Amino acid sequence: MIHLRDLEDDDIHRLFEWRREPEVDYWLYENPPSAFERHEAWFANFRADPNQLGWVICIDDRPCGFLYLSGLESTQKRAQWGWYIGDAEARGRGAGRAAQALGLDRAFETYDLQKVWSEVVAENETALKAQAAAGFRREGYLRRHSLKHGAYRDVVLLAILREEWMAKRVQVLAGLASSRLIAAS
Repeated sequence: MIHLRDLEDDDIHRLFEWRREPEVDYWLYENPPSAFERHEAWFANFRADPNQLGWVICIDDRPCGFLYLSGLESTQKRAQWGWYIGDAEARGRGAGRAAQALGLDRAFETYDLQKVWSEVVAENETALKAQAAAGFRREGYLRRHSLKHGAYRDVVLLAILREEWMAKRVQVLAGLASSRLIAAS
């Protein structure tokens, strides 16, 4: 079963390794940290910032990915999110789909957000399809928005509103539970 658990001190090494995985790195804006010390500073800043929260995505008790919300202190009641599956063996097995649903539940139920939005590299069809399946809608297109390894890439803006998630929530969670990806609620 897939679940989200709070970020722990020991996750610093795991996130460092995942972030340097070529399959993860390719889809992110920033280059992976070249030195552990830079990653260590990011990790400390991330955990100390009340505006951000992160969770480790787990299959049973095995960590396989990372999901975060940023902008939690906004008076606009919206936050940006991002996630990735760092463990290559977990990709394509529903972990991302389940983590999205669990993350949206936290965003809207626990943190009382009205909107969750994301930026996805335009050629990342897997992420675009996964977020569309969760109910995200395209809100914009940013041309040549990300520069990585000397190449500019376009970015798609996606978002889901609280009422859109609530309209899909029961069906999505039931489907994930019947597939034994998450525990039945």
